[in-house]
Parts: sequence; structure tokens; C-alpha cells
Amino acid sequence: MQRKENSYLFAIAAWAGARYEFEEDGEPMPSTLCFILSNVDLYAYLYHPKYGHRNGGIHPNNKKSFTHLLPNDDRFPEILDTHLCNNIIGPNTVGFNAGHLFGLDSTDPKSVSEVMMRGRRIAKQYRDALATYFPEAFGNAYLVATAPVMGVRESRRIAGDYKLTVEDYVTKADFPDEICRNSYYLDVHYTLEEAKLAAVGKIDGEKRDARYGPGESHGIPYRALLPQGVKNVIVSGRSISCDKRIQGSVRVMPVCLTMGEAAGVTAAFAANANGDVHAVDTDKLRETLRENGAYFH
Repeated sequence: MQRKENSYLFAIAAWAGARYEFEEDGEPMPSTLCFILSNVDLYAYLYHPKYGHRNGGIHPNNKKSFTHLLPNDDRFPEILDTHLCNNIIGPNTVGFNAGHLFGLDSTDPKSVSEVMMRGRRIAKQYRDALATYFPEAFGNAYLVATAPVMGVRESRRIAGDYKLTVEDYVTKADFPDEICRNSYYLDVHYTLEEAKLAAVGKIDGEKRDARYGPGESHGIPYRALLPQGVKNVIVSGRSISCDKRIQGSVRVMPVCLTMGEAAGVTAAFAANANGDVHAVDTDKLRETLRENGAYFH
């Protein structure tokens, strides 16, 4: 699907004229604005018999967690689903990747500003909800920070020389020009309507969120980082050439780091030649990455 460029957020590849896909099914994955609560009672957070981290925690995977009640609690109208990832990040301090921000167009600065404000309201409502439902841990907690930037899970994806697909994930594909491996599961976050269906068991989450076993992975080919028809631009991270389902896997930080390393080495090679990233010797690239500690088949 082609889309008119309307902001600076995706920047270079789109400006350079690269073709891309965006919202192929009409709605991207929701975003999240992370936040931090401090003055948490960590003993209760860890050991409470019902909600303690060592006893299932407040994550929605714990069927006893009050997070399943929040979408229907009128006191917290901005909390629309059960998303509530959390971990200790310092003394009496818990970091949250929680709350879904639906309807963001990350290519539109106005949309980003509006959703950032909504994200801050959600953070405040989560603080109040946690104090209400789990006062033993969060009764005296306060909101100390929200993230400086939005956590955007999905935006544009380039049309590249190779399109990585979910079939490549399923078959644990190897590629002669692969520059890294990926083993993260297919973490495609629900739309709001899907979240409602999943809550009543009408979506098979395990089938949707396929996972590898120990030691399993798939390769990411160099060609997936190359925009078609653009000579001197290379893309790494969540915007590589891929379909929607596998993008839910390759968008996460560890594999983005390894793709970024390959992109950086490529840029150095291309800059010392004619600038054409499509003409880079991938054998030499892979050899250099191996020497620097990279792993691939």
C-alpha cells in the first residue's frame, strides 16, 4: 500500500523516494508510552500471595491479576485492555511497559502529540488503579517519569530487495547473505477489537504468538535492508522489508542492534566505493561481521 509522505518522522528512506507498506490491514499495532513508579513496597510487589511477582504477579498472564478488571472499571476510562508488563528497575522503583495507545499515525506529528498526551493520562490512571487494587505495594507509589518518546511498534516498512515473511520464521530460514539471526517470538499486539475477542477466548493467542524452542532461530538477509530503487540508503530496525506478522518479531531491540551493526559496516564499505549499497560484497560484509563477533549460519 502506498501512502503520501506527510511528516519527518520516518525521514530519509521515504524522502529519498523508497516505496513502502503501511497499515496493510487498516490498523497498525498499538503503541505504548512507558512510565516509572517509585516509592513501591518491593516486598509486597514480590511476595504478596495473590499479586506478588513470585506468585504470578500483576501481568495479565496471571489469571488472578486485577488487570483483567481494569478495562471495565469506569474509574479508569483510558485503560482499554490488559497490557501490563512491569519489572523492578531500581530501589523501590518499578518500570512499566503498560497500556496500549490505539489509533496512532506515527507519520503525523499532530497524531503523535495527541497520543503522547493520552499516554501520560494512562500512566496516571495506572498509578491510581495500582494503588486501588494493590495498595500493599502501590498505595504510596507516585509517578516519577514517562518516556521521552513514544514506543511505536509498527509504522512504515520499506519495499526491499527481499521481503522477509512469516514463512521464513516458520521454516527457520537460512540465507546466503544473512547478516544476523533472530529468535524472538511473533509478538503482534492486538487491535482494540482483537483484544476484546481475546479476553473472551475467541482468538487463539498461542497460535498467533508462535515461539521458537531453545537454540532455534531464522536468518535476516542483507537484501531485506535495501530499499528497491534507491542506491545510497540502507534501513535497519522495525522498518526493514517484511510482512506484518514477522515484523512483530524483528522489531525488538536485540535484533535491531545486530541489524544496525550490519548497516553501519555496510555504510562504511559503500562510502569507500561508489555509494551503492546494493553493490556491496556480502561475503566481505559477513566476514567482517564475524570478525567482530556476529553470529549467523
